[in-house]
Amino acid sequence: MSALLVADDLARSFPGRRGLANLLRGAPPRVRALNGVSLHVDRGETLAIVGESGCGKSTLARALVRLIDLDEGQISFDGMDVRSLAGPELRRYNRRVQMVFQDPYGSLNPRMTVGQILEEALAVHNMVPAPQRRARVVELLSLVRLPADAASRLPHEFSGGQRQRIAIARALSIEPDLLIADEIVSALDVSVQAQILNLLLDLQQRLGLAILFVSHDLRVVRHLAHRVAIMYLGRVVEVGPADAVFDTPRHPYTQALLRAAPSMEPPEPGTTRPNRTAALTGELPSPLNIPTGCPFHPRCPEARDRCTTDVPPVHVGERRHTATCHLLD
Repeated sequence: MSALLVADDLARSFPGRRGLANLLRGAPPRVRALNGVSLHVDRGETLAIVGESGCGKSTLARALVRLIDLDEGQISFDGMDVRSLAGPELRRYNRRVQMVFQDPYGSLNPRMTVGQILEEALAVHNMVPAPQRRARVVELLSLVRLPADAASRLPHEFSGGQRQRIAIARALSIEPDLLIADEIVSALDVSVQAQILNLLLDLQQRLGLAILFVSHDLRVVRHLAHRVAIMYLGRVVEVGPADAVFDTPRHPYTQALLRAAPSMEPPEPGTTRPNRTAALTGELPSPLNIPTGCPFHPRCPEARDRCTTDVPPVHVGERRHTATCHLLD
C-alpha cells in the first residue's frame, strides 16, 4: 500500500510566557510542541495519534493542514511538497485534505443555515454547478444520516453529535482524500461517540477515505484504527499495527497508558474488577524544559543512566512495529 501523506522530522515551537528569570536573561522561553515527528498515512487506512494532553497531537494536525507553519521538516502529499505550495496549488491541497475539529459549534457559522454552510463549501471549490447544489446538500445530509429538512435549520438547533455530523458533511462535500479528525468525539456522550465512530467506518469503506484520527481515548482508538502512533512531549515514541500496539506494547509509556485505560471487559462471574496499579509516577515535564536523553526517563520505572543522556534510536520490530527506547537494545 502506497503512502498518501508522509511527514518527516517536523518541528514547531511557540513563544512561552515571559517570567522574571527570562526577562533577566533576555531570551523569551520557547514551548517545543513538535520535536522531530515522522509518520505516514497510507491510502484508505486510519492512523490514530494518541497521547496525553499537551503532547503535540493537535499541533501536528494543524500543521498538516497548513493552519500553522512549521519551523523545520517536510510534508509530502501524493508526491507534492506541501510546505512549498501556494495559490491555486495550496487550494487544491486544502480540498484534498480536510479537518474536522473538536468543537463543531465553534467551527460552524451560527448565522448560516446548514444548507448555506454546505453550499458555501461547494461554491468555494466549484464542486458542482449552482443549480445542482441544493440537491447535493440533501445527498450530503443523507450521507451523514441527517434528514433533508436539516438544511433549513441553524447550528444551535442541533445536538452536539448532530453538529459533528454536519461538520463531517461539510468536510466530505469537497471529496477529500484524507480526513483529519481532531478529538471529534471527546465532548460527546458514549452512545453518541459510538454513532459517530460507526459513521466514520462506514464512510471510509464507501468513499475510500484515509483518516488521521487524533484522540487520547485508547478505547475509541482500538476499535477504529488500522495503525496507532503514540506521542509524548512532541515526539512519536511508538508506531505499529493497532493489534500489535495494544497486545504487545514496546515502549514503557505505551505500556503505562494501557494500564491506565479502563477495561471494557466485564469482570468474571463472582469476582470484582481488580484495582489498577499506578500507571505513571511524577508530573508531565514542561514543554518549556524537556528532559535530556529520553524525554520519558523521569517517569519511567525502568530508566537507566543512559536514558538520561542519550536520545534513544528507533527500533524496528516485526510488521514495522517501531519504538524509541534504550531498553530495546
